[in-house]
Amino acid sequence: MLVGYIRVSKSDGSQVLDLQKDALYKAGVEVDYMYEDLASGRKDDRPGLIACLKALQPGNTLVVWKLDRLGRDMKHLISVIDDLNHKKIGFKVLAGAGAEIDTTTANGRLVFGIFAALAEFERELIRERTQAGLAAARARGRKGGRPRKMDIQTLKMAMSAMSDRNSIAHEIAKRLGITTTTLYAYVNGDGTPKELGSKLLNKVDSNG
Repeated sequence: MLVGYIRVSKSDGSQVLDLQKDALYKAGVEVDYMYEDLASGRKDDRPGLIACLKALQPGNTLVVWKLDRLGRDMKHLISVIDDLNHKKIGFKVLAGAGAEIDTTTANGRLVFGIFAALAEFERELIRERTQAGLAAARARGRKGGRPRKMDIQTLKMAMSAMSDRNSIAHEIAKRLGITTTTLYAYVNGDGTPKELGSKLLNKVDSNG
């Protein structure tokens, strides 16, 4: 059975949603088996996606219009599709850069394997940059005294470190010379900035 997922950003019009529905219906997805969200890719909760993933059964195929409709970022996308594979659920993309992905076919699995390899390469680069940044922070680190407050350089290293799913928050905070409370005040668990972090980034950008 084919199950579809549709997402339209809050800034988009309903016409985009209709376009996705039409494409999925043309691909064989019945309207009753389409799940949808009105949400941005990274920031908003997506109850439609959660319901969709729960509804999928072994032998089903999840169909999306484009890759960016499903994943918040490459790491999340690879994680979701890998989970589908383990549950013996197929995945198919109809348009855009990932249009050759169809994990129910040999060629589609090959294309997805290339995407997964690139994502792993990206994770390794982030990990290397993070370790280098943490080493530099330790080299110039402070001994004793109160933990320092968050600055832009520390924030960027914290965001990079937290984007690694294998990272441990209290270890990152210790290496950066801040408290875990301060870390979580500025950065989400997936490495995206919270309100305080966004304000600091925007303040730096506005100052040139």
